[in-house]
Order: sequence, then structure tokens, then C-alpha cells
Amino acid sequence: MLALLNELHRANKIRPLDYYFAQLINELSQQDDDDTQALATFCAAFASYELGQGHVCFDLAHIDKLFASGGPLQGYELDKLALPPRASWPQHLAASQVVGDGRPMQFELGRVYLSRYQQFEQQVSQRLAVPANISNSATLASALAELFAERGNSNEINWQKVAAAVAATSPISVISGGPGTGKTTTVTKLLALLIMQAQQQEQSLDIRLVAPTGKAAARLTASIGGALASLKLSEQVTQAIPVQASTIHRLLGVIPGRNEFRHHQENLLHLDVLVVDEASMVDLSLMARLLAALPASAKLILLGDKDQLASVEAGSVLGDICSFVEQGYSQGRAKQLAQLTGFDLVHHHKVSAAPCVMADNICQLQKSYRFNENSGIGFLARAVNVGRAEQIPPLWDKFADIELFALDQQEQLKAMVLAGYGCYLELLKQTSATGARFDEHVRQILESFNRFKLLVALREGSYGVAGLNEQVENWLSEKNLISLNQDNGPWYIGRPVMISQNDHQAGLFNGDIGVCLANESGDKRIYFELADGKVHHFLPSRLPTHQTVFAMTVHKSQGSEFDHTVMMLPEAMNPVLTRELVYTGITRAKKKLSLFAPVHILNQAVRQKTQRASGLIERLAAK
Repeated sequence: MLALLNELHRANKIRPLDYYFAQLINELSQQDDDDTQALATFCAAFASYELGQGHVCFDLAHIDKLFASGGPLQGYELDKLALPPRASWPQHLAASQVVGDGRPMQFELGRVYLSRYQQFEQQVSQRLAVPANISNSATLASALAELFAERGNSNEINWQKVAAAVAATSPISVISGGPGTGKTTTVTKLLALLIMQAQQQEQSLDIRLVAPTGKAAARLTASIGGALASLKLSEQVTQAIPVQASTIHRLLGVIPGRNEFRHHQENLLHLDVLVVDEASMVDLSLMARLLAALPASAKLILLGDKDQLASVEAGSVLGDICSFVEQGYSQGRAKQLAQLTGFDLVHHHKVSAAPCVMADNICQLQKSYRFNENSGIGFLARAVNVGRAEQIPPLWDKFADIELFALDQQEQLKAMVLAGYGCYLELLKQTSATGARFDEHVRQILESFNRFKLLVALREGSYGVAGLNEQVENWLSEKNLISLNQDNGPWYIGRPVMISQNDHQAGLFNGDIGVCLANESGDKRIYFELADGKVHHFLPSRLPTHQTVFAMTVHKSQGSEFDHTVMMLPEAMNPVLTRELVYTGITRAKKKLSLFAPVHILNQAVRQKTQRASGLIERLAAK
């Protein structure tokens, strides 16, 4: 078996990590019989391989995908490998010296796990499955009615109000919704509701707001501030709602040089309410660590879009949780929510005959206030989301806010880039401001830069990040909007960069975007607007790992929105091209979307839904 795995390793079909882990397992299983040892070694390699692909485990029921086109075992046949008969695998794994409690691997639910990921999955399922408080309160119903005053059609279910009722009565709740459905507005009103209830009892709440990245935290800070400004709340309540968000890592307390946090199950966080935005970006490992550090008495509210891309690391926690939306509320929960909100959920919403704890703690926001009947972006996103590629072609001619181009229409792309990025580059030449006025001007430059973005699916290739960043620089240089010369080195005035490695001491995190500008003394500094809402600057030499960011991957764009989004799909199909990637890219656009893509690639991507192997759904369903 090791000879086969070494062959795959040398052919770059599996990672060196996968091969060397299998080698270790092979050595540790010397006391097993030959068949058991071979199977354990094989499963070790592919449990590790699957982890690298974003899966939590190696699902034996789907082993055939490894032999399919593009799989690491393409060209091989399972029956011809030196493995015992497939039907006997459970017995061999159960007997292995390297599988079981306190051992490197676990076999459970028909899946092979690296032990720590099985533990993460167990911890998450146990902590999330906390029953809602199925009781009614006239005071709560009255407060909900006040905060969510009905406008327009009162017979239409206000899902924001339902979501607030769900979260107010659940220790752990999930509010999912696409762009423009009002997740931030809902949670701001919810926090006001919780604060009002606490103040009535002469208590205060320690509320924290977090997001997975610095960029997402900055956007949450701005969104909460904007929502507060539009609400009519008492000064006492307004002052008690936090507006400053941080990253999850900062909340947990990173220990430099160690894969641990200061806060964990033996040193819990000190808080009463925790709001986690962009929860789809939170991987299984980080979610497990966050939940372990959460006090049992604290309320957790997860916000996110279940249809967006899953986390970069292993797991699809929010997607797995939100699979229970289709199950519907239990009879008792539906009646409670109806009494609290005034909406007849029993007859107008799916009610489950078999109650499930997780289903009772979720609400899916269903009305988009941004994408209405005149929004091509909204129609396109919905067609992609349900995998209906045949609904897409008529949309391009019907709506003015979406447009489709062939990849070879480079002059159109060039014109968009010059118009989109020319605004901030012209703006940075227009000031001689100092002090606070200089900081405000920098903020305007950063805002202008972030109104337009070029999104791509891949890092490499002519339509990848590197190739397009170089092309954009050349186009801007031709128009004298930037100055590329040897004297400047990589740091020309106007160069935008994105941080790709966390630097907790500097306060810079993966995803933060800054621009190189001349300070008041004429020296080059990189300016960022960070999660605290303030403008910070750094010497180029002080930046952690970074890259130019005229073009960025759709993955990196999560948590951001742009007035005009240009998205490019490559000329050939790739495993990363999925329905979720296309949907995420489309929904980054607030006002206009320009898509450069071969039609057949777009159609294939829309039909390819991400499936991440895990056992979290089964674990939650059993609660």
C-alpha cells in the first residue's frame, strides 16, 4: 500500500502530508494483520487528503469519487488495490490498533476521521443542540411588536420579527439570509430587545460582536452603526448596544507562535451575548474552539448566508446547521412563535411532526430589501442558487444591472478597470490636507477603491489573481494613473494590497486591504481602515505577507460588497467552480455585475453543488 501512496505522492496526486501521515500509521499498525494494516494505511492517506479538500472526514460511502475524473485515483480500480473486500472494512477498522479512542483515527457513522476532527464535530454538535425555551411572554410579544412595527401588508410574515423571536428564546440561534435581507438590522433590534429586558430587571449585558476576518469585522462595525442611526431607540438602550466588532481570533486571545487561544473550556470568555457575523466562513476547528470558550449561560447568535461558499478550512458548519431549515419548526415551537409575533406559522410554514432541537433554533430570512423585482442581480442569484442554468440566458437582455461578456472582450474589461479604479487614483492626487483632514481624505480614498472590484475564481493562470493583477497594473500605468518603475520598487503610490497572514501584534489580519500613499511628509505608508473604524498606517517593511489586490478571489471577497463587481470565470472547468462560488461572486455586487465567462463553463459551475463530507448533520439530527 505504501508503494501505491508513494506513487501518488510523487505524481502530486496527494500531498506530502497525506503520504507521510499514512507512513506513520503504517508503522503504528505493525501488530495488525496485513489486510487491516493495508486498509488503515489507505484510510489514513485519504482521511488526510480529504481534510485538505475541505472535508471533515473520509466518507467510505463516497469512495468512488476518488476514482472519478480528476480524482487522485483516476485510472486505478478499487478491486485491484491490495485491500480486503469492501464489505469487511468496518470489521477491519474496528479491530485496528490505530483506530478508536485515544488513537490517531476514529471510525464512526461510516466515516474515517482524524481523531481531533471527530472530537471537534462531537463538541460542536453537543454545544449547539440546546433546546429553545418553549414558553410565552406577553412582555416579549409587546417588545417585538414595538420594535418590528408592521408596515405594508400585515398578513405577510415578517421573517425579521420571527428571527428576533427565535433568537430571544433560544440560548443558541442561527439567522440566515442572503444579501439585503436585513440580518444586521434584525440583530440590532434583537440586541435592543435583550437590553430592554435586562434593564427592566436592573441588569446589564456584556455583548460582543465578532466576525472571522478583520474586513468582515470592519463591515459589521459599520453596519451596526448604520442600523442604530436609523432606529428610534432610547438613549439608554442605544448606549448599551456595542458598535465595535473584532475578529474571533482576537476575542479568543491568540497566543503568538502557538495553535492555542487564551480562552478555552478552562478559561471561559466573560460575556453574556455573542454575535458572530459571516458564520459561513467559520470552519469546524474554529467553531469548536469558540463554543468551548463560551459560558453555558451565554447567548450565541450566528449570522450568515447558508448559500455562500463554505469556509476555506475543513467543514461547512453553517451549511450543515441550516439544512434543518427545510424540516420546519416543531408544533410547540410554531405555536409559541405565532403567539410572540402574531403570524400564523402553523398554517403558513412547514411544521415538523418529528421535533428537532436545531430546527427550532433557526430562522431563514426570505425577503430581500435590496434586490427587488427590478434587480437582475437578485434574479440571477436566485437562478444560480437553485441550480437552474436554463433560467439564466433571458436575464441578460431583461435587466440593465447585469451583463455578460466573452473572455476575449478585453477592451470592455480594460474600460471597466480604468473607470472603476481610476476614481480612487485621481482622488489620491487631490489633497494637501493635514491632521484629521488627511485621515478623512485617506478614508475617502479607501472607500472609493472598494466601490469597484475584479473577482476571479482561481489564483493561477491568465484569468487568475496573479495574471490579472499584472494586467491591471499595466493598463493603469499606460494611462499614467500609477508609476511603475525601478525606483519605486513594488511600492508605487496607489498600490492596493491585501494581507494574507495574521499579525496580531500589528492588528492586521488575513483579508485586510490597504493602499500605499504618501504621508504628510511625503514618505510612503500603507493605510488601512481597520475593524475599530480608524485609519492606521504602516511602513511597507512592517507588513505581514501580502499581495497586490486589484483582482482578488471570490473566496477572499466574502464579507465585502462593491457597487460594481466584475467577475471572471476561466476558460476551462475546475473543481473550485461551483454553484456556491458563482452565487457568492454575484451577491458581492450591490448595483452592477459584469460577468466575463464562457457560457458552457457558467452552466457547468451552476450545476456543480459543493458537497463537504461530515457527520455533523447526523449528530445534530439525533439531538
